[in-house]
Amino acid sequence: MKIRNMKKMTKVVLALAAMGLGGCDLTVPDLNNPGVESIRDNPTRSSVLSATTGLLIGHRGGMGAQNGYVAQLGVLGREGYILDTADPRYVSEMLSGERLDPGSPAFGGNFWAGPYLNIRNAHTVLDATEKVSGVTETEKKAIQGFAKTIQALDFLTLINTRDIEGAPIDVNRKLGDELAPIATKAEVFNHIAMLLDDAKADLLAGGDKFPFKLSAGFVGFEKPASFLKFNRAVRARVAVYMEQWATAQTALDESFLDETITKVEDLDTGVYHVFSGASGDTANGLNSANIYANPALLKNKDGSTREDDRVGRKLTKAEEARKWQGITTDVLFTLYPDNEAPLPIIRNEELLLLRAESYMKQENYAEATRLLDIIRTKSGGLPPLPEVLSDPKLMEDELLEQRRFSLLFEGGHRWIDMRRYNRLEELRQEDPAGVDFKVHHHFPHPVAETDARQ
Repeated sequence: MKIRNMKKMTKVVLALAAMGLGGCDLTVPDLNNPGVESIRDNPTRSSVLSATTGLLIGHRGGMGAQNGYVAQLGVLGREGYILDTADPRYVSEMLSGERLDPGSPAFGGNFWAGPYLNIRNAHTVLDATEKVSGVTETEKKAIQGFAKTIQALDFLTLINTRDIEGAPIDVNRKLGDELAPIATKAEVFNHIAMLLDDAKADLLAGGDKFPFKLSAGFVGFEKPASFLKFNRAVRARVAVYMEQWATAQTALDESFLDETITKVEDLDTGVYHVFSGASGDTANGLNSANIYANPALLKNKDGSTREDDRVGRKLTKAEEARKWQGITTDVLFTLYPDNEAPLPIIRNEELLLLRAESYMKQENYAEATRLLDIIRTKSGGLPPLPEVLSDPKLMEDELLEQRRFSLLFEGGHRWIDMRRYNRLEELRQEDPAGVDFKVHHHFPHPVAETDARQ
């Protein structure tokens, strides 16, 4: 996949990032980035379009790093290990620790500051579109639909990591204003749903093209009408997390879901983060030499070798085993072969699984089984299920198993799924014998956030 140079966009988003966080009580203006005030107070067409494109950089930040969203949630979900001898906390805190450290910006704190920076950047873009000249009303709608969709994704990162802790949502406040209150988990999800639905209306009125460039990860989704299908795909994921099954089905109908799978690549259709090793851009760090897969992925519960094409596509044996802090593994991920490998945001395979889950929860077990069979046969190379799974527990087990391997190490899905189904304790079954690893339910609010509220 050819990746566009994002160096200029990176500079824009770094400048905008100085504007502040969701919960930081900043009381002085930023004197080092006068361009930020210019975008906010006297926006031009070029500055607004550059800032809009920069939102992609802001959302991508931290996703593909060794200490990023995918890797750390993958550790918590027992998908893999980060065996970095220079920083034992990847095991001693994330697996052995009684609780996750709220004072560490590198262990969960980066899933707070980063998203809120980008949420503020999106608010800057949205506010600027109200006063900028040289941008048509149709173009403004396209910009607003895009910005709200990215903002929704950032809020989703926040609530996926904080869960019952909640998060502030009323954050479009002036520096020095009273801090936004912590909203509940339900309120945050409602806000995300509202943003995505508002964005839908904007995109429908956004004409036939965006006035700015998207990255190569949006090939096929680079126009308002096709980007709307991506928006609806994310809306379906959110609806499933909210247990709104009918809403999920409607959103899936409006997404890019395609059940006609003739080859495994058809499951990969979707939207991706793209990376580059070029100067000024961000590389994909998920191919780090310190990241290993959990050997439990290779075995069935009875200890037999797992026969699944996804295992062959996504995992391989290392030349020699790595031992560290009670962990021994000789299994590596092959999902990200180099530092320019793309990282999925959402794919057709996930949409099929979301539809299967929605059918399951509406007790349409025949349709749920049919969709799971598509995943089993086309992605896993497994035989179809021998019969319709009408037992709710068996259906749930099958769904979670297929989600585990289809979405392996691409978005923290395993940890989120097991938490959604109140089955986190089962993750201990994937731990090495004799090692007392802990199960963590969510990341705490960063200590800087809680201190600011005292």
